[in-house]
Amino acid sequence: MRKVYPDARAALAGLLRDGMTIMSGGFGLCGIPALLIEAIRESGVKDLTVVSNNAGIDGAGLGLLLETRQIRKMVSSYVGENAEFARQYLAGELEIEFNPQGTLAERIRAGGAGIPAFFTRTGVGTAVAEGKETREFDGETYVMERGLFADLAIVHAYMGDTEGNLRYRKTARNFNPIMATAAKVTVAQVEHLVRPGEMDPDCIHTPGVFVKRIIQCPPGYEKRIEQRTVRKREPAAAAGEEI
Repeated sequence: MRKVYPDARAALAGLLRDGMTIMSGGFGLCGIPALLIEAIRESGVKDLTVVSNNAGIDGAGLGLLLETRQIRKMVSSYVGENAEFARQYLAGELEIEFNPQGTLAERIRAGGAGIPAFFTRTGVGTAVAEGKETREFDGETYVMERGLFADLAIVHAYMGDTEGNLRYRKTARNFNPIMATAAKVTVAQVEHLVRPGEMDPDCIHTPGVFVKRIIQCPPGYEKRIEQRTVRKREPAAAAGEEI
């Protein structure tokens, strides 16, 4: 099967429709499939339910889809860096399903593993548990959470081969691996595209069986930084002073 496509628009052709559910990898702006998000924006598809740890920031990542009002509902954990997200939510223009971060990750992992639901203590006695089934195990109360499975998952990887095997790098190995397993179709953008056999099998994080389409990021692809943090510079030692 030919999995490599020339660009994001081509890779998403025939997959997008109004009202669909999309999983979008990344944490903040780290490991987000920015090219694929931009192509979704250009398509004009609307009324989307988007599953993502967060909604990017104003003017970047999923924030682009919020600006164009293409997202109807977000299933998220942390959304504190996006002013437009907050504005739409407080105005009643955006539906939100908040999840504790670990619960969100497990809901996605469960969906990819074919597990329809699981029980957790996280959220018991809070608004998170409202309207959900609870059950006692070993004297403790647990709340039932449903697994998540999407129509489409878009992910970003450091390296991939033409068969769809993916490797993520450092912090970008966040929600991307589990989302790649939890959708009918997974489309990946990779920084480095290699031939089959050029990736160390021990370093493959997502097997190619989960990935249906793949694109390579162009030269000079910009990876945005959400918040740049650096250490304070230490004062220079005086001549003859021990360091």
